[in-house]
Formats: sequence, structure tokens, C-alpha cells
Amino acid sequence: MTGLVVSRRTTLLMTAAVAALGSSARGPLARAADKTVSVGVNLSLTGADADSAKRMENGAIMAFDEFNAKGGVNGYKIVLVPYDDGTATSGQYDPAQAATNARKMVADRATVAAIGPQMSGAGKAMAPILSQGGLAIITPSSTNPDITDPKYAAQYRPAGKPIYFRTVATDAYQGPYMANFYADVLHVKSVYILDDSGAYGVGLADSFQAQAEKKGIKVLGRDRLDPKAADYTAVLTKIKSLNPDALYYGGVLQAGVKLAKQSYDIIPKVIKGGGDGAYGPEMLTAVGAPANQGWYATIASPHVTDDAKIADWDKAYTKKFGIGPDDYAVTTYDAALVIIAALKRITDAGKVPTREAMRDAIQGIKVDTLQGPVSFDANGDLTDKTISIFQIGQNKEFPDDDMRQYKYIGVAPSS
Repeated sequence: MTGLVVSRRTTLLMTAAVAALGSSARGPLARAADKTVSVGVNLSLTGADADSAKRMENGAIMAFDEFNAKGGVNGYKIVLVPYDDGTATSGQYDPAQAATNARKMVADRATVAAIGPQMSGAGKAMAPILSQGGLAIITPSSTNPDITDPKYAAQYRPAGKPIYFRTVATDAYQGPYMANFYADVLHVKSVYILDDSGAYGVGLADSFQAQAEKKGIKVLGRDRLDPKAADYTAVLTKIKSLNPDALYYGGVLQAGVKLAKQSYDIIPKVIKGGGDGAYGPEMLTAVGAPANQGWYATIASPHVTDDAKIADWDKAYTKKFGIGPDDYAVTTYDAALVIIAALKRITDAGKVPTREAMRDAIQGIKVDTLQGPVSFDANGDLTDKTISIFQIGQNKEFPDDDMRQYKYIGVAPSS
């Protein structure tokens, strides 16, 4: 961590100082205490997805470090306040902890915006609380479409205005586009579908299944995995008896790691793939070769980490943190850039960066980022719908835990 990631005690002291002088919504711009704002960053730093979360958190740290090192904007600097929604008990993200974190963010009046969460189950727990608190959050990786769907506005944005923004596309595209890839590129005729019972996994599997059936792929069955269970032999043996061309998994890495290991033992020749829940360093380190070889995975953003245009950024990230970035480190960095741009727009106009002002600025902003132009539709969704496909190989040029073991296949077919 850098000096930007302050302790909760320090943050509370800072908040108390701001309150003593008058809140930033009321105090004059020239007051020193009003020149620092906080941004919460909520990720799953404990449990099965911790390595991925750390790479993402690093993206936010890097952006805000760079911003502050340049003097901030109009006298304002940003303090990053980290939150962990993973728990040892759950072994991954915990919706109850995510809700607690959302309440803490809302209670901290110095917090004017947030980044996260990593997982859609956490997002469903956080969104109503953040809505009531008027606090905008930008997720770099949660893709369940319900959270931003106007059909569910009463549930996820009860205060009215959208507060949940994304620097990734949703599973309304990620699932169906992978089904297109299975049908049109891999020529899959039959598939068995699994999910991990979480909001993300179920929604992703649902959207994949609906499109697979439209494309003429025969769905031989579907089962739900208990992410805390140790043994998936029974369901994999059943799948083996049905002899599908392919397996599709909707879910995150707590179940995904075990599934990858055990499916290699029982159905090694079946095509296997999943969403961005199957894209992470844990598939490389916790699964390893040969069990992880051949797995396909999507991410809900353009693939840019191999792009020469961001080579200098990639080198700087690796030097700073000692590990290379993945594409969701990029989308997290880009979420921070959006918040920085919103802060600049507000303060350039001589206004105070209140939560309401930040929300409105984020809603209407267009920012050039590492992944390209970022802007949001009326519901907070990213206007770009690119879905990228990877396949795990064994590239001897890189360490086994290097994300470049995921070979980029291309952009998923949209129809």
C-alpha cells in the first residue's frame, strides 16, 4: 500500500476535522480541510478472489497516486479508503459485509464517490444503501444487469437517480456473446451448464443458456454448485455420462478453481469455458497446468494490456506493485479517472464536490481512458459493449502466474 491508503482511524479523524469546520457542502472552497475528499474502494480482498482484487485495488491506488503527485486539481486531493467485502467465513465476497461497508461509506461524509464492488452479489447488497445515501459508485467488474436495469429501479435505486455506474459491459452481453462463440467458432452442438448459486453466476448462466438455445445448441442439463463444497465428482460423473461437446460455468473462483481441477480428471477432453469469473490469477496458481489448459474465459471490456499504447503504463504498474496488471486492473484505473474528471469538472466551475454534484458529473461525463472513451447511458451502464475472449495456454516465455498465460482470442461475436 502507499501513503494514500489511510487507516480507518485517520479517516475518521479527518472526517471529524471537516465536520468541525463545516461540511464540504457548506464550507468555503478556500478552507484547507475542505480540500481533501475521500473515495471508498470496495473489493473482495479476502477469500478465493483476493489476488484478482489486489490487482484491481492497485489500479485505483496508481490513479490516485498519480493525481495527488501532480498536485490534485484546484487544490483538491483524493484519499483512497479501502473496504474488504470478503470474509474468511464465506471464503469469498459476503453480501452482508458488503452492505456493512456501504453503510460505512454513506456515514463518512468526506466520501464523495466510490469504486467497486468486484462482485455482483456484493453490488446487489450495496446499491440500495448507496442510493439512499446519494453516493455514486463505479464498478470495474460486476456485470449482473439487474442492478442497473430500470425494471428493478425500485429495488436497487430507491432514491431515484442512478448511482451504480460501470466501466465494463454486463452479462446481458457477456453470456450471449460467449454462446455465439461456442456456436459459431467452436461449433459446439451440445453443452452442460453449471452455476455457483451467486447473483453473478446464476445471471450469467441464464443469459448464456438463453442464447445457446437460440443458436441451436442442445442444453443437456444444468446444475448448481455449492461454492463451499469440496467435491463435485457426482455432478461431473453425470455430465460425463451425457457426453456433451462443452461445459459452461457461470460463477466465481471459489467453486471455479475446484471445478477446473476435478473436471480435468473426469471430463478432460470436453471444451470448457466461463465468464470473467474464470479469468483470474487464481486459475493459474491454484489450478495450474495441465488442469487449467484450454479453458476459455470472457471479460466484459476491451483487451488492452497487450496494446503498445499503454506499454509505459503497464511497465509503471509492474514496477510499482511487483506484479503485472490484468484488464480489470485497467478498468479500475479507468474508474478512478472518471472520478478525477468529475472532480475537475465540478471544481473548474468553482463549485463544491458534494455527493450530488459528483453523481451528476459522473452521469454526464465522457473520459478518454486506457480502454478508450468511457461514458454511461441513462442507467449507468457503459456505452461500449465489447466482450473479449481468452484461452489459457502454457506460454513458456512468462511465469506460470503471469496473466499473459491467458491467450487473447479476440472480440466475441455479437450476433
